[in-house]
Amino acid sequence: MPGTDTTLPDWARAHGSPVFRGVVKQSPNDFKVDEVLGFAPTGDGEHDFLLVEKTDANTAWVARGLAAHGSVNARDAGFAGLKDRRAVTTQWFSVRRPSGAGTDWRALDLPGVRILEQTRHNRKLKRGAHAANRFRIVIRFADINKEGVIERLESICAVGVPNYFGPQRFGRNASNLVVANAVFKGKRVNRDQRSMAISAARSYIFNEVLSARVSAGTWNQVLVGEPLNLDSTGSYFVPNEVDRQLKSRLRSFDIHPTGPLWGKDDSRCSGAAAEIEQAVADANPDFVTGLRKVGARTDRRALRMPVHDCSWHISAESLELAFRLGKGSFATAVLRELMTTADE
Repeated sequence: MPGTDTTLPDWARAHGSPVFRGVVKQSPNDFKVDEVLGFAPTGDGEHDFLLVEKTDANTAWVARGLAAHGSVNARDAGFAGLKDRRAVTTQWFSVRRPSGAGTDWRALDLPGVRILEQTRHNRKLKRGAHAANRFRIVIRFADINKEGVIERLESICAVGVPNYFGPQRFGRNASNLVVANAVFKGKRVNRDQRSMAISAARSYIFNEVLSARVSAGTWNQVLVGEPLNLDSTGSYFVPNEVDRQLKSRLRSFDIHPTGPLWGKDDSRCSGAAAEIEQAVADANPDFVTGLRKVGARTDRRALRMPVHDCSWHISAESLELAFRLGKGSFATAVLRELMTTADE
């Protein structure tokens, strides 16, 4: 039962069994992430905008350190997305400082943190405000079938992968799901724990629905009655019919099928897709009831993740892989279609 078992399901893969076993993040330098903000700071306003490089450091911890250095409350520091801890990442942070005076960011002393750029902006940086993330990942291995790896990479980059939430969403040993069960039974936890728990429960249901769609071969197809996501946006619509034009837009990655981020309101889904979603809901009554009870907002998420700007280099003992993903997507969803890690 989810939330009591410490092992997450081995959700269905779209491209077949992994083609090799390897080691990811042998060192932080093996996993690099660069945030693509998607807009230019205004250059003025009451927020310092800081482009930060962090190594083996937690995003929220960095935000708190920046707030402390700027002598402001932690809630006055913002960032667009959580980035991997065991990695070298660059991302933007905002710190609200209306006067813009009195803080020397060059004097910041946080281990593993370096400020690359500083400017001003008229708004706080909020979650999801960025456009994408660029990844460069080095995977170490003992032996591979080079032709098989290249064939799999070409398939992944051509058709995308299922847009699963990564294991980090669920916490170590799925601990966030355990907390979710406790919260839904009335246990009081701090605000951050509660938020992570609710998010994990919604993510679990979404992954279960997506796995069912992958098993049915419909994760990248339009089912009558389901809302469709407009690529790179949070917008979706329910088409009147699945015609030739709609299928063409699907093939070009302009639109994507969606799955539920469960909440208190109707999912706007009907037909075959709704039947799959209801079957998953029926199998997870505690999560479904709990999410409605706490008033979680119903939303939709794309089932398919395009993998952009793919490139790779294979040497005798490693694969260097580069790609770009839209915001909210997990690099682990790409890697699991290619490989397993040494501890799996």
